[in-house]
Amino acid sequence: MDEKSRLTGVIIICLSFALLALICLPHAVQAAERPVYLVDLDGTITAGQNNYLQRQVEKAIASDAQLMVLVINTPGGLVDATLEINRLFMNAPIPIAVIVAPSGAIAGSAGAFIIISADIAAMAPGTTVGAAQPVSISPEGTESADDKTVTFYANHLRSIAEEKGRPPDVAEKFVTENLTLSAGEALDIGLIDYIVIDVSELLAAVDGLVVEKQNESYILQTKDVPLYSDEMNLREMLQNWIGDPQISFLVLILGLLGIYFGLGAPGTIVPEVTGAILLILGIYGIGLFDTSTTGIILLLLGVGLIIAEIFTAGFGIMGIGGAASIIAGAILMPVEPLMAREWYATFMITVVGTVIGLLIILIFVIQRIIHSRKQWNESSSYLKPPQKGIVITDLNPEGMIKSQGELWKARSENKSLIKAGTEVEVARAETLMLYVRPVVDQENQPGGSEGMSNDKY
Repeated sequence: MDEKSRLTGVIIICLSFALLALICLPHAVQAAERPVYLVDLDGTITAGQNNYLQRQVEKAIASDAQLMVLVINTPGGLVDATLEINRLFMNAPIPIAVIVAPSGAIAGSAGAFIIISADIAAMAPGTTVGAAQPVSISPEGTESADDKTVTFYANHLRSIAEEKGRPPDVAEKFVTENLTLSAGEALDIGLIDYIVIDVSELLAAVDGLVVEKQNESYILQTKDVPLYSDEMNLREMLQNWIGDPQISFLVLILGLLGIYFGLGAPGTIVPEVTGAILLILGIYGIGLFDTSTTGIILLLLGVGLIIAEIFTAGFGIMGIGGAASIIAGAILMPVEPLMAREWYATFMITVVGTVIGLLIILIFVIQRIIHSRKQWNESSSYLKPPQKGIVITDLNPEGMIKSQGELWKARSENKSLIKAGTEVEVARAETLMLYVRPVVDQENQPGGSEGMSNDKY
């Protein structure tokens, strides 16, 4: 009986272990198959790059990714965008790895801030990091920031380095002394964790690594895991392009020149409209307007231009400019966290469809105007005014007459008053002004009423 009991106990224990294995196995497989998000960041750090990274982190979290790897090669960038990326990396509930690659790449200025704020830092052989002293940018060029600004950012980067367990004195010297380090030097002093050739070698190196972040432990299983990556969307590409300091200053100057030439030659319309749009984009590019403000201003400008096109003879120029402004404003519209992203896709389709419809109408109107002008030029070489008409408003000495269904501006030939309802004949025409006189009373002429004109007015 005891032997049977022991056998029964062994069977129960084995079944329990088997059941536990069946329960845990799917979770183990799922953990092993959790993807890694790969993001390339090449060029100047801008608001567009920042928004792109934020979207990638959100997607990585939503897809239960175990790690996000950022490959950077940047000479630097805008301070606001860089600090936003620092906050994003330090507070993201997912480990962030940054690698300076490929060989020959640099992590200058803003790049040094980014690599220090990473949970895992790596560099490829032949890469460089550092030279993070802030500068002021103006149309005349660049110059070193004041001592107060340098001290602030030096202490800020030192604080980030202390939080991430990297040498704070080196981080401080990046800002105060423009210190630069090679990959080997950075590894020797503990600024980075690995020297690897590429992302594949980095993933192999961190396989099994435990990352401590925000009182949480993350065990990486990065061997043979799927890699996911995504490109910038249209909004991010526009923000990235206009956010480049060189591009933004050029756009700003072109906008000012457009408005200047437009005011110097009133009625040309093209310089004013183009200049206004470029001026707003240039101001946004240099950071004086945030994305939300710029999007709203461009939308309002676009609507105003289209309304002006309806009520004035803009020959389609203001309408086309308004359409371009609305599209740019829609692209830069702020993403409200409580709104579904699908709504923004539908919104963009609606905006583009509406703008295309307006452009088709404008093209049709412009075509009809051109056709009518061409027809006038082909049909007549000079203006043929009417010979007779009926006074509509008293000519004292100017007013209006009607002839063959058309209204004409008219003036009494001898400046005398001609009452409304009087039949007049045209003595002469100067441009579009008709000089008229009353028709002689037909009843006093030979033939009486039989001699009256049959002209219709």
